[in-house]
Amino acid sequence: MLTTPERGVPPLAKPFLTNVAAVKSAIEVDAVSMSFAGRKGSVEALVDVSLVIPQNKFTSIVGRSGCGKSTLLRIISNLISPTKGEVRVHGLSSAEYQRKKKFGFVFQDASLFAWKTALENVELPLEILGLGSPAERRKRALDLLSLMHLEGFADHYPAQLSGGMRQRVAIARALSYEPEILLMDEPFGALDDFTRREMHDELIRVWKARGLTVVFVTHSVPEALYLSDRIVVMAPRHGRIKAVMPVLNPRESDPMARASFDYIRQTQELEILIHEH
Repeated sequence: MLTTPERGVPPLAKPFLTNVAAVKSAIEVDAVSMSFAGRKGSVEALVDVSLVIPQNKFTSIVGRSGCGKSTLLRIISNLISPTKGEVRVHGLSSAEYQRKKKFGFVFQDASLFAWKTALENVELPLEILGLGSPAERRKRALDLLSLMHLEGFADHYPAQLSGGMRQRVAIARALSYEPEILLMDEPFGALDDFTRREMHDELIRVWKARGLTVVFVTHSVPEALYLSDRIVVMAPRHGRIKAVMPVLNPRESDPMARASFDYIRQTQELEILIHEH
């Protein structure tokens, strides 16, 4: 019987991925630990985390609040440095890779500039990086807004857009400088359920169109199952990898997929993994 590192649970239709050597990697996390200074001493957010993220695949990271999901994402992107261990991205350190401007990052809050239009928000990274002429930047931004089905909203300000539309602008902005890797930290957490499901299908479409490697942090098991090729389950206290699960029939862009036997079974098994001690 297949078991998790913690204790036995009913076996999956496919085993947990343990042999990652055969997978072409985009990101390799090697024995990473992270401690933060706290009022009562240091707090260990991550302990000896090792993980391989496959190239051009969609990987979700799930776990309870405080398990270190967002911390791991920020270490991968070089927004913070680990206390121990290292991250390699396509053979480079995360710092070297970041300098190549090949990471796109989308946060839970769209974080758009209120005084800039949707078009201007998407153009901004290109302007800051000095990429292309004004005309070229405008064309690329318009193309990305079209990719996100926002052709008629280029001149709208964030306050004139719905939450889902603002997140589409944020994704377009993250794609503006053509990253190879898209890192997403609870990007749809603040959306209502109907809009969230629409955004799932939009993200699948963009992921396929761009051939991206996506690392997606979420608290939602159904969201992770619907979007992913595989799911990394993190354990709290202290943050570590508990299991890595392949998704059966990933990305069936059909609402009925959520009613399938495989989907329901994997939902239950992931919930057990996340909540068991």
